[in-house]
Formats: sequence, structure tokens, C-alpha cells
Amino acid sequence: MKAKFRKRLLLSLAFGALVFIGLTVFADAGKLAAAFGQFTWALFPVVLACSSMNYLFRYLKWDYYTRVLEIRPSTSANIIIFFAAFLMAVTPGKLGEVLKSYLLKQVNGTPIARSAPIILAERLTDFIGLTILILIGAWVFGQAQEVIVFFAVFFSSVTALLAWRRGSMAVIRALERIPVIARHAHHAVEAYDSVHLLLRPKVLFNAVVLSVVSWFFECAGFWIILHEFHAPPTLLKASFIYAFSTIVGAVTMLPGGLGTTEGSLTGLTMLAGASRDIAVASTFLIRVATLWFAVVVGIVVTLAFQHRLNIRIEDIDIDTDTVHAG
Repeated sequence: MKAKFRKRLLLSLAFGALVFIGLTVFADAGKLAAAFGQFTWALFPVVLACSSMNYLFRYLKWDYYTRVLEIRPSTSANIIIFFAAFLMAVTPGKLGEVLKSYLLKQVNGTPIARSAPIILAERLTDFIGLTILILIGAWVFGQAQEVIVFFAVFFSSVTALLAWRRGSMAVIRALERIPVIARHAHHAVEAYDSVHLLLRPKVLFNAVVLSVVSWFFECAGFWIILHEFHAPPTLLKASFIYAFSTIVGAVTMLPGGLGTTEGSLTGLTMLAGASRDIAVASTFLIRVATLWFAVVVGIVVTLAFQHRLNIRIEDIDIDTDTVHAG
């Protein structure tokens, strides 16, 4: 593993620890320990199972996209590629997930410019799916409705622009006039061809359905934790809180949404009627079961199966190879 990425991972771990320490102080360490003491830990594997279902449906979306673009690695290679990228879950804005495109190039020679748009389509449909979950719960929760409408309009507008080939090509042609960008223009055109295929109505609909289902499982995991704590939020309110907090964390572009996601989860859970210590304990548990569980999965898959892809993960420089390859 390159020293630069190892350093970033350690910094993210340190930042995550600081967030947890700050929330512990906020909740009062004694009360927080008491809250953890009343949690039925036998239920935690169920929460992890909900996260695993999220990963499964997100993999199905990744596999679907690779088939739409006629990128056909073996099923085993595609599974390894998808889950190895979880190692990058704590990179800013999840940009490290471009590792998936790098690995596809290593496996079957697919140009990065052709496969990288899958990452964009994944994130876009994730946002749409989360926004749908937010809309479902928002009217019950009765909070932030203006912000929700903004998210819905924004992501719908971005999707419509990307799906409008003439408009998107006009933007690309305009960017070609900028000297720094001009030399990469042919990659932009190739990338847009992939984006356009991925945003066709049928493909977009199927991907959004997979997104809604996948993220609902993590919302359900959060509700299971709250329910065990006898906290007030219903399943719909828990879905709103989790989906909204996930989007807030994502748009900040912070590694794994650290700080902002935890703050949103805690604040909204308290707003829904939970005590401070229960809100913080619930936030700790769901973040361990989602973000940090994903990082562990990524590390395990990477170390166990990198030989199947005939590469050495420690030799990959995600900042340079993925940018200049393809």
C-alpha cells in the first residue's frame, strides 16, 4: 500500500477517533457507558447483516452497470473488485472508489475513461435513492422539508442534464476551449458516452430501485438500534434521519462524511425525542456497523484476494495511475 494512502487512512482513523471522543464528551462518558450496557449485543450481528444486504444490492447495481457497458470481467473478479474498493470508503468524497476502474483495467484492459462513469452513476443513483427515502419519511418527521425539496430538484436537474446528450456535449465542447482541459477532452467524450448509456430511462429506473432497496437496509439497521434503546423514532423517521445524515456527510466531501454524518445523526435523533446519551450511542453503533465495517471488509478482501487479480495492491498509487491511465 502506497505510503501516501496509508497516511491518509491513518489520518482518517485519527479524525474518526476525535469525532467519537467529542461525542463521548458531549453525551457524558458515564451515561454513554450505561447506554451501551443496556444494549442487547446479540442484535448487533443483525445490524451488520443489514449493512451486508446494503453491500449486496450495491454490488448488484455495479454488476448491472458493467453489463450495460459490456464490460465483462468474471463474476469472481467483479465481486473482488467491488468489495476491495471498500478500502477507500474513508477517502474524501469516496473518490478512491476509482480504484474499481483501475482494477477493471488491470483485469480486462477496460479504459478507465469508459468505466469511471459507473462511479458517477453509482453516486448519483445513491443520492436519488436516499432522497426518495428522505421524502417518504420527511412528511412524517415534519423537518427540513425545504432542504429536501432542494435535494430532489438538484439531483433531478443533474440527472436530466447528463441524460440530455446535446446539452452535455455542448458543455464538453465549451470546456475544450480551456487549455488545461483541452488535452483531456477525448477522455471526456468517451466518458460521457458511458454516462449516457447508464442514464437511459430503463437503466436509470432499475439502478434507482436497487439504490432504494440497498439504503433502506441500512436505515432498517439504524432503526433496530434505536428500537432496542426504546428511542422514539419510528422506522420512517429513522429512515429519514439516516438517509438525510448520509447525504449531508456525502456533500461535505469529507472522508467518509466523518463529523458531519455523526453530528446529523445525533442531532436529528435528539430532535426526534431521544436522550443525548442514547442518540450518541446509536450513532456510534450504526457508524461502526456501516462505515467502519465496510473498511474492514475492504481490507480483508484486498489482502485475501489480490492475487486473483494478478496485482499488488501496495503498488497502486490511486492519485496518479488512475488519473493518467486509460
